[in-house]
Amino acid sequence: MAPDDLDHEVVALLGTWLPQRRWYPAKGTDAELTPVGTLHLADDVRVLLVRARAGEVDVVLQVPVALVVGAPPEGTAPGSVVGTAGERTVLDAAGDARFLAAWLAAADGPGAPVDVTAARVVTGEQSNTSVVLPGPDGVPTGILKVLRTLAGGENPDIDVPRRLVEVGWDGVPAPLAWTQARWTSPQGDAEVGYLGVLSAFVPGAQDGFELACGWATAGRAFGEPARELGVTVAGMHDALVRSFGAGPSADGAAALARSLRERLAWATTAVPSLAAVADGVRVLADDVAALATTPPRQRVHGDLHLGQVLRSGDRWFVIDFEGEPLAPLAARVLPDLALRDVAGLLRSFDYAAAVGGLTGDAAAAWTADARAGLLAGYGVVDDPTSALLLRALELDKTLYEAVYEARNRPAWAAIPQAGLERLLGPVRTSGDA
Repeated sequence: MAPDDLDHEVVALLGTWLPQRRWYPAKGTDAELTPVGTLHLADDVRVLLVRARAGEVDVVLQVPVALVVGAPPEGTAPGSVVGTAGERTVLDAAGDARFLAAWLAAADGPGAPVDVTAARVVTGEQSNTSVVLPGPDGVPTGILKVLRTLAGGENPDIDVPRRLVEVGWDGVPAPLAWTQARWTSPQGDAEVGYLGVLSAFVPGAQDGFELACGWATAGRAFGEPARELGVTVAGMHDALVRSFGAGPSADGAAALARSLRERLAWATTAVPSLAAVADGVRVLADDVAALATTPPRQRVHGDLHLGQVLRSGDRWFVIDFEGEPLAPLAARVLPDLALRDVAGLLRSFDYAAAVGGLTGDAAAAWTADARAGLLAGYGVVDDPTSALLLRALELDKTLYEAVYEARNRPAWAAIPQAGLERLLGPVRTSGDA
């Protein structure tokens, strides 16, 4: 429905609160915030759909809020208080029992019995907000992902797992419930898209990145878990082909070379010091463009790294199929080379080694073992074409990381820098023999 006066008042409070959120995409800018839609789920619970516009950023965000008269309830986390609107305190409601009960009542899907009063918001770095919901017996049953950046149409983080489950692949948590809403897009068009999804909880699961970091800290070789992960990713790609199909691309090599050059242009504009590797990237792009053929393109995960997988017992599960969060939805669902997902995981090993405290030869040995395990489990063919494609896809990801770290985590900038040096070797120009 259209926003009312109170919605506008609450949106005015978000200008101070939003920049403190990990998932907010316009940090460091003075964004213009405009309400473009709202859902009144209950008298004291509403979901605000807010357009945030600043420079190149122009997105629609979801902010569920709860309204309480007077001071916030005892035990309310300080970061949950958005501000005060009249006599009411405005709270971020992502983990609020009132919001969760209203959300589940409005959701589609098979559902699941959960106790919303015992919900737990997952902390840590996420581009969305995740809430663990236990069943009546207290055992976690589902995990709700509240999507913070919205896009119209089918959301791959909901659509893809549903399809994978339909074709019998059990390496993904099954979707249990989901909600949709209507809003006005930044272009002024009517949009319908997903707000969130409740997926089956994976018991005893460990975050793949935290697991790998722990093994690196302990000096434990990660080759065998990496091999098993490679097997899982290969199974996922097979199921994606059965779900969505696959086909050759007439200009596959040219398209990859073009995208690598575009990534370079974007990266050097954002971080001018990356111009030092520009010639090496261009040489590699030329080598890719000269390939006669490339493997068929298919639906892929699109943003696969160790933080997008869970390990429970001796099994791996893949999560978070939304792809690169700030990329347009149309770009996120395009067929791509399956090796792009493999390249994303290979890059994760560098991060795990660094965060795990490994340096020098120890880091090189640990990552080499993990890389070899992943490639063996996936079944990457040891031939010049596969090696070149994988190197190009890793390089594309590493350039993205270099910009991300420069903007958000300068202390980590050395990780992608080392990756660039490994992938490119000594800097050479396109005129070198």
